[in-house]
Amino acid sequence: MMRTIFMYRKNGCLWLLLMAISCMPTQALCQGMPVYDNTNFISLAKQLIESGKQTSQMVQTVKFLKQQKDNLEKVNSVIRQLKALRELTANNERLFNMVRNDLRRVLDSPYIKAEEVDRISASFDAIMVNAVESLAYVEQILSSDLLKMGDSDRLRLLQQQEEDSREMVAEIEGKVRRYEELISFRKMQAVINTRAARN
Repeated sequence: MMRTIFMYRKNGCLWLLLMAISCMPTQALCQGMPVYDNTNFISLAKQLIESGKQTSQMVQTVKFLKQQKDNLEKVNSVIRQLKALRELTANNERLFNMVRNDLRRVLDSPYIKAEEVDRISASFDAIMVNAVESLAYVEQILSSDLLKMGDSDRLRLLQQQEEDSREMVAEIEGKVRRYEELISFRKMQAVINTRAARN
């Protein structure tokens, strides 16, 4: 019997507690419990996903720009090499033309003595041999895989060869100018001697 009373009291207390809770205002029920706004949570998740996509796109863009910068540097290096090669070719072409035309004019002059012809020819030949060897070296640099060198090393060598060819052109021009001055001097001397002989 005692057990029955206890069960009744227990159920009665529970029943009474449930009645009290149901009569309470709804604000009291929610107090102390976190409230989530599903709309804000979904919006935050979307923003995070979008931010992740933008970050991924930025990383891809940075990689792309770095690759393009590397490609541009390679292209610039090749362009500089081509420019140096073009200058070298132009200098050597001028050199050969000057030797063929100017040297022929100097050697054909009646004011150049026979014993001077070999010496003049030898001095011009030495420059031409140097120019031909320089071109052969450049061809080896550009075509051989045995010479393991980077673009900057190749460019430096090409620029050095271009500078050397420019110096050879200047040397040939100087020699031609000196011989032309010698011819002019001898010609003037011959004119003066002829006038003196007439008087």
